[in-house]
Amino acid sequence: MRRSLATSLVAVTLSLSNGALADSTVPFEGDVPSDGLDHFFLSFDVPAGTREIEVQHETLTKDDILDWGLLDAAGFRGWGGGNKEPAVVAEAAASRSYIPGPIAPGPWRVVVGKALIKSNPARYRVTVRLRDAPTLAPQPERRPYSPVGPIGVGARWVAGDFHVHSRESGDASPSLDEIATFARSRGLDFVELSDHNTDSQLSLLADVSTRHPDLLFVPGMEFTTYAGHANAVGATRWVDHKIGQPGVTIDAAADAIEAQGALLSVNHPAFDLGDLCIGCTWKQPLAPARIGAIELGTGSVKKSGVLFSERTFEIWESWLATGAHVPAIGGSDDHSAGKAMGLTDSPIGSPTTMVFVDELTVAGLLAGVRRGRTVVKLDGPADPMIELTSSVAASDDTVRAATVTLRATITGNVGESARFVVDGVALDEVPIDASPFVLERTVAAPATGEARVRVEALVRGKPRSVTSHVFVRRPAEVAATPPSEDDGGCSCATPRRAALDGVGFGGALAFAFAWFARRRGGRAR
Repeated sequence: MRRSLATSLVAVTLSLSNGALADSTVPFEGDVPSDGLDHFFLSFDVPAGTREIEVQHETLTKDDILDWGLLDAAGFRGWGGGNKEPAVVAEAAASRSYIPGPIAPGPWRVVVGKALIKSNPARYRVTVRLRDAPTLAPQPERRPYSPVGPIGVGARWVAGDFHVHSRESGDASPSLDEIATFARSRGLDFVELSDHNTDSQLSLLADVSTRHPDLLFVPGMEFTTYAGHANAVGATRWVDHKIGQPGVTIDAAADAIEAQGALLSVNHPAFDLGDLCIGCTWKQPLAPARIGAIELGTGSVKKSGVLFSERTFEIWESWLATGAHVPAIGGSDDHSAGKAMGLTDSPIGSPTTMVFVDELTVAGLLAGVRRGRTVVKLDGPADPMIELTSSVAASDDTVRAATVTLRATITGNVGESARFVVDGVALDEVPIDASPFVLERTVAAPATGEARVRVEALVRGKPRSVTSHVFVRRPAEVAATPPSEDDGGCSCATPRRAALDGVGFGGALAFAFAWFARRRGGRAR
């Protein structure tokens, strides 16, 4: 390093000796450690009397991408990721992605994430400024988060988006008001805020909810690692994402998410474009039984689905085949409240997730997802609605009966055909010729284990709306009998068509090029 950490700390100590705090600077410059870990730390001491801290940061080698965050003596103070502007924290205010609060004296650390390292060595420069007076104006709109009461009354289907970014994400721009206005314009009842590795947005929810009382803001965080992204739906406390640091594992993160009553949903698990979308493919070694939901659609199926839909369905089925019950949800991954819609971008509500809730609250929404009462409209609100019911009452997502008749009622823009999918095998398509349209299937429970059944409405042979599964299991008192030939097995199945049918190499190449053009600036979704 050009200037060692010890030298920097000595300089600060000398500037503060024999008197009150004066503004001071702690410089760092050096090589990114090649230690095999994804993160490293730059430590500095904060003296008593400090009122504001600013961290300027830059990557000095052009082919490399670094992420940035801040820890105080007690823990998390923000994660800017790829924010270009400096991070600033004070007691009554903070720059986006960071947490205002007391500036406690003692050891602080800049966190540096190795998002993409190509150079040997890669280099960085960081300048920490300690001030005795804040430069940021107070932010009285920030208040502690508390859940809001029910919106509307009665059990019903509600529409929303489980993956929306605000300007508290370093790669996003919209305010919460812009998000709310656009979401309501599409008829949505809720949005989940999934800002990258920060909970700084939570202190803004009480204020914005007073102006948009008919939209439920669901707290959350996109748990972004360099080997996969997940949404912590309903999380109100930060979860450490620095996998590989002492005690920081994917299972520990799942524990932390579950401990606060939140739900871990894997985002865009099949988005495999290498360095063009850093960490977007799910590679974390987390058991399927610990996964609370899968983002079956990320962005409109007409866009991201061109390349990734088929593989996402395969991943979903592989998890279900282990015996895990993983409901489906969807999210737009919107970063601009519907304003900057390029080839790869989808607006809030594309896709739309329908959830059957007893009440529209965060707790009610999470309960609906956990019961598997979801339908993903893979393009948007105008897609077909499917309500899947059972002739035998279900307990959550499971029916215990030797045989059961499942009924799918399809309404709205009903598409062209529909089908049942049993244990991952797509059955024959049935043309839709009415609205509402009813499709029924009698399913026999297997001698051991369970059958899993979902329904899809299709357009041009591709799924457009998809239900989560009903699981059929024999009650303990019913003796096992061999399944009949007409129990929904393979004799009447048709294989799923490939997602790229009719798209061609040129379309796939154009999609990848557009994705590259957007992502080359360095931000993973």
